[in-house]
Amino acid sequence: MNHTPSPHLSEGGKSAGGGLLCSLGLGSDRGIRSPDSLTHTPSPTGGTPSSSPPLLLSPGAGGDWESREELRLRELEEARARAAQMEKTMRWWSDCTANWREKWSKVRAERNRARDEVRQLRQRLDTLTKELTSVRRERQELASENETLRQEALLLRGDHAAPPPSATSPSSSTVHTDCKLEEGLPGSPEPEPVRDVDLDRQKMGEQKEPWDSRGGSSNVNPPGSRSSTGPSRQERSRQLWEDASTVEEDYSKLNALQLRLDESQKVLLKEREDKLALSKSIERLEAELSQWKLKYEELSKSKQEALKQLNLLKEMHQDELGRISEDLEDELGARTSMDKKLAELRAEMERLQVENAAEWGRRERLETEKLALERDNKKLRAQVEDLEEQLAKKRRQAASALDTDLKAIQSELFERNKELADLRHVHAKLKKQFQEKTAELAHANRRVESHEAEVKKLRLRVEELKKELGQAEDELDESHNQTRKLQRSLDEQVEQTENLQVQLEHLQSRLRRQQQNPGLFGKMRSTRFSSENPDGPNSDMDEEDEELQLQIP
Repeated sequence: MNHTPSPHLSEGGKSAGGGLLCSLGLGSDRGIRSPDSLTHTPSPTGGTPSSSPPLLLSPGAGGDWESREELRLRELEEARARAAQMEKTMRWWSDCTANWREKWSKVRAERNRARDEVRQLRQRLDTLTKELTSVRRERQELASENETLRQEALLLRGDHAAPPPSATSPSSSTVHTDCKLEEGLPGSPEPEPVRDVDLDRQKMGEQKEPWDSRGGSSNVNPPGSRSSTGPSRQERSRQLWEDASTVEEDYSKLNALQLRLDESQKVLLKEREDKLALSKSIERLEAELSQWKLKYEELSKSKQEALKQLNLLKEMHQDELGRISEDLEDELGARTSMDKKLAELRAEMERLQVENAAEWGRRERLETEKLALERDNKKLRAQVEDLEEQLAKKRRQAASALDTDLKAIQSELFERNKELADLRHVHAKLKKQFQEKTAELAHANRRVESHEAEVKKLRLRVEELKKELGQAEDELDESHNQTRKLQRSLDEQVEQTENLQVQLEHLQSRLRRQQQNPGLFGKMRSTRFSSENPDGPNSDMDEEDEELQLQIP
């Protein structure tokens, strides 16, 4: 509410002041002249003073009248100054109310902004909690996948460290273990196609069975039976040459197989090195996973602490907002009461101005009546002078008639003096009323000053509220910065988890590719070594297989 001073007040005060000035200017001039005209009237004869006594006014009464007029003029000036001061205070109060409205609108806008920011923070917290739940699920899935990978690695290590199933086929067991290692180790080179060793050994055994049978039969025959075996020497020599050729071929095959064994040993050494590197990388990944788990737990703890701090800050902010709203409501109530008081004071001022205007009107009427009476007095004085002249002329002729006329004139003058005394009495009453009104104006001014003191207190309270709002905004900014830091750390953690997920997917894809490719290398080796000689060279092969088994961890 803009409390602007009413134009009726200012214009009424100005018109009343102007009318009062005009009336007082006229009245002052005439009031100064009237006692002289009443007391010091020049005689028409110029030499003989009048025999009638001066019954109208005394010089002391004229001085009192002048002092009273001066006091009235001073009081009028003071009343004008107070009216101007009241108008200034009313304008200032209207400006204060306008400023207070603007400040209250700003406070409301800031409160709405704070509520919007709190709502946005709640939404962000909800999204962060959802992301945390999703990250926890992914973490659980990664943990389960890591456990499965560990179990598979442990199974592969157990299969690798297990002894061969039979002593008769060491080469096949080594080949099978090599196949398992090739399947379990990621990143190992692809196995070469080798023949099955067992099939080669079977073929070599079938080829050497007739040779053994021939040798046994030759040993069983006595030396006296040369005549029966004489014609078959050529066949024997031919068979011996054939067997020698087959033996040479077998030796060449054994050399080729030895080369293949050397190559397979080199491949096994490379695979072993790859396996060690992979085990080291798996251990390193497990250590990194444990570190990430610890970091994740620390982040979750820090996030919980940050959430607790945010909740505390929210509660404190809500309490402060409630307290500020209560204070503002109290101040609004005080302001409404002040507005009511100001409205009452304004109505009282208007009423006083109306009464003052009425009093000024009465005073003007009294002054006009006074002027009329003065004119009547002048006329009466002129008539008295005329009568005195007539009496002076007719004194000698009719003394008794003149005495009666003089008594009648004196009685009329006495009545006129009585009327003047009554008018003075009325003027004193009006002056008393005017003093009472001035006292009421002084009381109203004191009340206005008390209201101004209350307004100063309200200003101080508003400044305190501004300071508290600034502190609350600083706390909100700190909470925003903390949430941003948490958001950044969460983004970094999410990126790191995504990188780990990509690495794990890459490892899983490599393991699947190795599991999908069958171990052809072990099968070809078993077919190649099965058809060779089981007696002489087999012992060497068994020793080599034992050495290979010893070399395999």
